[in-house]
Amino acid sequence: QVQLVESGGGLVQPGDSLKLACVISAGTLDHYDIGWFRQAPGKEREGLSCISSSSKNIWYAGAVKGRFTASRDTGKNTVYLQLDNLSPEDTAAYHCAAGSCDSEIYAYWGKGTLVTVSS
Repeated sequence: QVQLVESGGGLVQPGDSLKLACVISAGTLDHYDIGWFRQAPGKEREGLSCISSSSKNIWYAGAVKGRFTASRDTGKNTVYLQLDNLSPEDTAAYHCAAGSCDSEIYAYWGKGTLVTVSS
């Protein structure tokens, strides 16, 4: 059973940065595109980024393009999401998911890591 575990969330101030990690276990990262999503309280889940299995294609939502950067380290079976210039509007639970960027179908989801941006 493929499992995804996110880490790296926390409480930060506006303008700060965080680097989230998504570790895949009981599976091989090379087989999957990895999507990043977030869900704020009372809001619908929002797609942020998707990085292809080869890392050749990376998609970003308009709201985070230029501030968030996705990358992957195959040797560590880990995908990262660098969050820069954070604002209170970025406060949410951040999740990674394994599947297909093109079809937007994700078979496996992590439980999430909480990011809180507050002064």
